[in-house]
Amino acid sequence: MAALLTMLLLGPLPGCREPIVPPGAPTPWPKALARHWQWQWQLAGPLDVTADADVFLLDPVRTTSTETTALRARDRRLVCQVHVGSYATTDPDADRFPADIRGTPVVGRPGSRWLDVRRWDVIGPVLADRFRLCRGKGFGAVALDDADAYLHRSGFPLSFDDQLLFNRRVARLARSLDLSPGLIDDVPQVAALAPDFDFAVNQECVRRRECAKLLPFADAHKPVFHVEYTGDPAAFCVTTVGYGFASILKDRTLDAWRDPCPLP
Repeated sequence: MAALLTMLLLGPLPGCREPIVPPGAPTPWPKALARHWQWQWQLAGPLDVTADADVFLLDPVRTTSTETTALRARDRRLVCQVHVGSYATTDPDADRFPADIRGTPVVGRPGSRWLDVRRWDVIGPVLADRFRLCRGKGFGAVALDDADAYLHRSGFPLSFDDQLLFNRRVARLARSLDLSPGLIDDVPQVAALAPDFDFAVNQECVRRRECAKLLPFADAHKPVFHVEYTGDPAAFCVTTVGYGFASILKDRTLDAWRDPCPLP
């Protein structure tokens, strides 16, 4: 197993219109390219490795090493999506979460439940192993999903500060394992967390009328990967590209189809 992990780690990391990053380094996000990314978010259906995108946000469990190798050979940046504040009964490591830290069901995702993010002693080691899986498959960055349990009826009295501490801990953990950390949603904490994360992933800031709250990332020349599930790109791209976001229209199933906003 150790030999296999070493082989997986020795391959080149994804790049974007520049030389491939040396092995062992997390994915960089050069300021000069801050407004020039195209991205793909695919969690369902056969993976389209030929999509015209620089950055791919993928499920590290269902994505195979063969697929990541094909993408890395084309100099693509790979971001793994990891649920950090919840678990699903179908997760291979679900039994590592004891009953006392399992909360209420996640709305809209049968079989998923929130976790008590105050229990870093339990959750931290599990996330470390999930991040090692990402690294071993060739991902250079990780996007933290369900990093906003305090906004939901999680079953625990989680505060804004509880979540802030947890998210910062997860970002530090990712960096310690040579992964660039990114934040999915959690818009109310963007201003506080932007210094701790390298990029943001946002869903429907146009529909929710909260795109301006993501400017702490854009103003720091950090990528904002944005998706809308409804609306006309010809209309919302004017707003989001103006902010400096990389925007796409997708189906909520997050299959291979995408309609990207043009680059500025």
